[in-house]
Amino acid sequence: MTLTATAPRSDVGTTGSGRKRPVRSYWRFYLALSPFYILFVVFGLYPVASTILLAFQKWDGLGARQMVGLQNFKFLIEDNTFWLSLWNTLVLFVMSTAPTLCLALLLAVMLHSAVRFSSVYRFAYFVPNITSLVAAAIFFGAIFSTNFGLINAGLRSLGLPTEDWLGQPWGIKIAISTMIVWQWTGYNTIIYLAGLQAIPTEQYEAAKVDGAGPVRTFFSITLPQLRPVVLFTVIMSTIGGLQTFTEPQVMVGTSGGAGQSGLTAVMYFYTQAFVANDYGYAAAVALSIFMLVLLVTAINWRIFRGRSES
Repeated sequence: MTLTATAPRSDVGTTGSGRKRPVRSYWRFYLALSPFYILFVVFGLYPVASTILLAFQKWDGLGARQMVGLQNFKFLIEDNTFWLSLWNTLVLFVMSTAPTLCLALLLAVMLHSAVRFSSVYRFAYFVPNITSLVAAAIFFGAIFSTNFGLINAGLRSLGLPTEDWLGQPWGIKIAISTMIVWQWTGYNTIIYLAGLQAIPTEQYEAAKVDGAGPVRTFFSITLPQLRPVVLFTVIMSTIGGLQTFTEPQVMVGTSGGAGQSGLTAVMYFYTQAFVANDYGYAAAVALSIFMLVLLVTAINWRIFRGRSES
């Protein structure tokens, strides 16, 4: 019995006479793909292009638009409130992202080594991520309340002085960052756990034979193997952390609370657009936030990719 290999067909995309089929003959395929591109243009490309154009205009939402060139960006540079909101955003980002990722990695390692009730723990850790943001913000606002909050009640029971958490700048930042940590730790834990389960067990067995302890195994095997996953969580946390809005908005209002310490960049954008009705300046603020997200994301990418390659 002999096997004969058949050559691949070379008449794909050609007619019976060997000529190539015209592009219009594929109209059915383009028609099938058209809903995605139509939705992308209407809800993606057009809003972005309109925002960029609006940043160079003055518009109150009702009257005619007026081109003002770079005046919005000039005022943005001189706006102390914008820089304060930017500083608050970066501080909240650092106070929430670092503890969230570290705690998530620790919980993932513990879950990975757990034998019983691991599914229950995974569900419990992921519940905060699917909880309503508004409800969670109201709950944490009650926890940090001055008169009836659980934290001050605990301090009183220990004989310690209470704090006006939502009435002082750093108390507001602590309350907001605590809620963010509570909300996103479980989400990142599940991602880290998936990465841990992809690491070959032979590496751990070899390390155990060589006499490596848990700490040495973690820093020599677990952490290097998880570096792509850590990079993903850092980038996603950067994108989300620099767009914090709901937590401070519900806790302290759009004014930002005491000393405007809870005023984030997105909250300032919201205030300028839908409270002051200055849509041109709000578009300039939105573009600045977008550039900030790109900058911080590129820095994190460079740091983690550089370490991975080295």
